Parts: sequence; structure tokens; C-alpha cells
Amino acid sequence: MSSLRTWVRLARSLPLPRPMAAVPLRFKYTQHQGVKGIRNRKSYFEAQMQAGQGVDEEGDMEQKEQLTADPTDMRFLDDRAYDEVAGGAMRITRDTASAQQVLILQPYVKWAAKRQSSPNSDVRPDDQLAEASALIHSLPNWQVAMAIKVPLESLEKKTLFGSGKLVELKALVADLRQERHLTCLFVSKGTLSFAQKRFLEAEFRLPVMDRYSVVIQILRLHATSAEARLQVAMAELPYIWAQAKDASVTQTRRQGYALTDLQKEILRTRERKLRAELDRVRRQRQLLRQKRKQQNYPIVAVVGYTNAGKTSLIKALTVEDALQPRNQLFATLDVTAHAGCLPCNLEVIYMDTVGFMSDLPTGLFECFVATLEDAMLADVIVHVQDLSHPCHAAQRSHVEATLRSLAFNVAGGDSTASQLPPIIDVYNKCDLVPCIPEVAPDAAAVHHISARSQTGLEPLLADIEQQILTATGRRKLQMRVPNGGPEMAWLYKNAAVVETKADEENPERLMMHVVISQRTLDQFKREFL
Repeated sequence: MSSLRTWVRLARSLPLPRPMAAVPLRFKYTQHQGVKGIRNRKSYFEAQMQAGQGVDEEGDMEQKEQLTADPTDMRFLDDRAYDEVAGGAMRITRDTASAQQVLILQPYVKWAAKRQSSPNSDVRPDDQLAEASALIHSLPNWQVAMAIKVPLESLEKKTLFGSGKLVELKALVADLRQERHLTCLFVSKGTLSFAQKRFLEAEFRLPVMDRYSVVIQILRLHATSAEARLQVAMAELPYIWAQAKDASVTQTRRQGYALTDLQKEILRTRERKLRAELDRVRRQRQLLRQKRKQQNYPIVAVVGYTNAGKTSLIKALTVEDALQPRNQLFATLDVTAHAGCLPCNLEVIYMDTVGFMSDLPTGLFECFVATLEDAMLADVIVHVQDLSHPCHAAQRSHVEATLRSLAFNVAGGDSTASQLPPIIDVYNKCDLVPCIPEVAPDAAAVHHISARSQTGLEPLLADIEQQILTATGRRKLQMRVPNGGPEMAWLYKNAAVVETKADEENPERLMMHVVISQRTLDQFKREFL
């Protein structure tokens, strides 16, 4: 175990891009700014060119290549010009120091027949509203001024709300402005189109955010490592491009709402640098996987919906004091490795992963593929689920669908190569459920546990052990070797020794119960037989 923990520590210490100091986030609202960002003022780069500080094209390209090639230079992430564009499109900024009072509007399709064809049709509006409130509470200094459900006939209407409902909401906003100093509207819908957002901001004269924007705000806050910051930065770009496309479709360029050519170049340059850095991260992850493969360590990926208790389970299984689980959404953004030991003394690595969330484009999580590859290519996946959550079944279905999509992406679009590893279903937080539901006799095996009170872990460990042995081709054997001989030392070094006892027939021999792979067994035979 000590050698495995040493290896994990060394893997974590490998050089990565240096994280920058966290910069506070803050709103700066301009009416009808849309995705135009910096249209009404000269950018930093334009000012440089006018002042004669620019460089020629060849020199500029060389500078860009050096910036991209240098893995320790992350300054391009902190770009004032880009922040203006992102702030205009997503209403996100880098300052959470100032307090925000947010009105949450949870739209839902009121007719059951129409609701069946909409996303999250099996989730109650009350549960969606609770999750939206949890998102806002995940941001420091952000408070929910009020949270209400809004029944609609369709979520695709250009104005989103009908005229009558719009009058009601405007009156509510006016009251909240006086009572709670309302600063922002959060429409809890995956993504709002540019036309919807522009219309609502014109009507309410407040910044309007959707789920994608709020989640990005949370990810920015929790992204402390260089890998996480790169992946969050990449996740922002598809949204900005989509908003720009919507703006072009609505033919508002002549009115000043679409991206300028300069802003498009800023986005392209940023995307090019991000892809180069993420490709480097991906190659480094591949090297780490190869090292683990050479060391013959089995990998157990722990996945699940956000705040389901993944980190808490790993802490319970590894007894790693350094792990500090947090009761908040998207607390974990990095895929981290943690050494553990199975009942048969076989050392394994548990991989902690970023949590998933419904009503968000899968593309957002696909930006984390550089690190989520470790989960997709693991020997076994442990799917942690919050049994106490009222939408437990819907969360489970969403995670399973996201895993299939990510596996397809990792396989490069090859459906034949996108087979997922064996999945073990774990129902966590059973201590919060008054009555555990019965499982059908023909249903797949599930484990009811509580990571916090550490109940139900022994059967889970036994199942993980069995799945690992099957997936990696290992088996349990009893071997008779000379007591104190080189064979005994070799097995202790290269196999998992479960138990040793003296040979009753020959006191000079030792009976060793080991877990060993076929390849290692063949090496033993070549060495000693």
C-alpha cells in the first residue's frame, strides 16, 4: 500500500500549468449588450496597436506559438477583452465579492401530454426549483430573493412567457427591486436563446442567466487547478458561439448585437490555445495511465450526479484523512487518484470525478473529456447515487446516458469501441431514508450504503473485488513455496498476498494464498519453475 500511495503522490506532483490566483467575480450590466461585449469601447489590443505597441504579423505568430508551447504560461486565460465578450454573452464575471439578490423562475410545461416530450419529463417542477435554489446557494454572497414556478405551454416560445404572465412577473420584479434590491434573474432552463435572453432583459431591465451560465459561474469559482481552469474555459466557448449564431440568425448585426470580427478572432485564438493545452493534458494523462498499467494497478472510477457523495465514499473506502468532502454542487472538478486496498489485499486506485447534472448540454461535460477519460477507461465504474433525493431515478438515468455519450466521444465516435466497463450501482445516504425500497429479485445487484456512517461497505468492497478480479483476469490461488525463499519474496512484491500459513505436511514449506494475474503467474513460472 505504501508503494501505491507513493506512486499516487508522485503522479500528483508531475508538472502542470501553474494555476493563477483566483480573481473575484462581479456583475456589470449594460442594457441590450448581448454578445457584443466590447463593441462600445476600444479593446486593450486595439489601444496597443494605435499606440504603436503592436508587433508585425510574423512576430505576433511566433509570440502566439511560444505562448501555446510553454506549458507554464497560463496568462492567456486572464484576458480582459475575452472577459468582456463572455460577460456580454453569459452575464458572468470574475467578482463574487459583491452580494447578489436573485429571482429564480422555474419554467415547466403545464400539460402532461406535452411534458412527456420535454427534457426531465419525470422530474417534478418542485424538485427542479429546489435544484435551481441549490445552484444559487453554491455561490458565496448570492442569495435567493424569491423562487417561483412558472407554468408554460412551451419552452421554445421567443418571449418564453405569455403576455399575461409577463405582466405578473414585471410587477413582482418591481416589488423585489424595492424590498430586496433585486440584481439578477435566473431562468432555470438549460440554455436560453439569444432572442429569449435579449427580450427578457429588455422587459425586466436586469441581467438574465440560464442554467448553463450559473453552472459556469460555479465551475469558475471551484476551478483551482490548472487542468480544471483550462476545461472550464473551454466549456464557456460553445455557449458563446451558440449565442453569436442566434444573434446572426435574428439579423441584428446592423443593430450592434452580433460579434465583431475582432471578437471572433479573440474567441478563435483562445479556443486554439485551449485545445493545444488540453491536448497536452490529455497526452500527460495517457502517460499516467500507461504508468499505472505498467505497475499493474487496477482502476476503480467513482462517478455520479453532483453532490451524490462520491468523495465521501472514496474517503470511507481508503480512510484517507486528507480528503475533505463538501456538501455543495460541483465541489470536485479534477479527476484525482486515491490509493485503496481490497479485502484480498489487492491494491487499487479510486478515481474521483466531476459530478453530472441534468438539463445541461452534454457538450459542457465533454469539455472535461481530457480527465474523464480516466473514468471511461477504468476497469470498474462505481455509480454513486443519492437514494434520499426525490429525483433519484431521474438522476440515475441522466448519469447513465451521459456516461454512454462520453464513452462514445472517448472512442472517437466508434460505437463498437464505446463499451463501458462493468458498473456497480451504489445507493448512498441510506441513513437519510426512513424506509429502504425493496429490490426486485431479478434486478441487478445494488448496494445500500451510508458513506457518512460507513454502513454497507463490506458487501460493496467484496463486489468491487469480484468485479476487479474478473475484469483484470486475476484469480485467487494457493501456492506452496519454500519458507523464507526467493519465491516468497517475489510473490510479496508482485502479487497480492491474502494469507500465509505453515504447510502441515512440510514445515519447510509455506502455503500462500495470493491474488495474481495470468501474466504475473507466467513470470513466476519462468523465474522459478
